[in-house]
Amino acid sequence: MRIPYYQINAFAARTFGGNPAGVCPLERWLPDETLQRIAAENNLSETAFFTRNEGFFPLRWFTPTVEVELCGHATLASAHALFAELRHREESVRFHTKSGWLSVSKRGDLLELDFPSRPATPHAAPEALASALGRAPRATLKSRDFLAVFDTAEEVERLAPDMGRLCELDSLGVIATAPGKDSDFVSRFFAPRAGVPEDPVTGSAHCSLIPYWAERLGKTTLFARQISKRGGELYCRLMGTRVGIGGQSITYSRGELEIPGEGL
Repeated sequence: MRIPYYQINAFAARTFGGNPAGVCPLERWLPDETLQRIAAENNLSETAFFTRNEGFFPLRWFTPTVEVELCGHATLASAHALFAELRHREESVRFHTKSGWLSVSKRGDLLELDFPSRPATPHAAPEALASALGRAPRATLKSRDFLAVFDTAEEVERLAPDMGRLCELDSLGVIATAPGKDSDFVSRFFAPRAGVPEDPVTGSAHCSLIPYWAERLGKTTLFARQISKRGGELYCRLMGTRVGIGGQSITYSRGELEIPGEGL
C-alpha cells in the first residue's frame, strides 16, 4: 500500500522555519494502530491524516505517541497540501474533526484557520509549574493547557524547562507567553506528556493566547511570534467565540509511504 506524503512547514515564511507537519491523504481510514505507527515513524510533532467526503474532509492528528483533539499547524499544513499540491479549487476547505467543524480560508498570501476560542481562566499555579519552568510566572491561567504569563520576552526565551516535572502537571501542555518587542506577544509551548517536548509553532495554543492578549491589549487583531528555535509568525484575530489564526506554509518534501499489507 502506497500513501501520498507531504512534509509541510506551517506558519513559515522560509523553508527551514515554522512547524513541520506530515500530511497523508487517504482513500480510506487505516486502523488506528497503523496511523499511530506512521506518526511515530515520521517523528514530527504531528502527522495529519484526512479522507475525502462530499464537500468536506474528515481530519485526524497524531503526535509520535498519541492522537490529539485539536492541532493548528497540521490543519494549516493539510489545507496547504490541498490547495498547493492536490489542486483544491475552492477558496476555503472544511474539515470535520474531534473538535467539530474547522475551516481554512485564503486571505491574500495567508491561509487562515477558523478555530474555537478557548479563553483561559485564572488558576492557582501548581508548585511543580514554577519548579519545572525554572522561574515563577507573574500570572497563571488554564484552559486545556496552563498559560504562564511573564513580564518580558527575554524571560520566555531563557526558559529551560524540566520536562519530567512538566509531565506531572494536569494538562496537555504549558504555554509560556509575554509581551513582544516587534510583535503584540510571544510564546513557547511545551507538551512532553504528548511526546512533544517543545512544539515549534502551536496553532491550538493560540486559541487561548488570542482571547487573553486581545483583552489585555484592547485590540482584536494581533501579530504574534512563537520564539522556539525554528520560530513562527501568526496573524491573529478574535472573532467572538472563534479565533482566526493566519500564516504562510511551504512544502518541504513530496513522496510516498509504503505500508505493508493492509496497513497492519
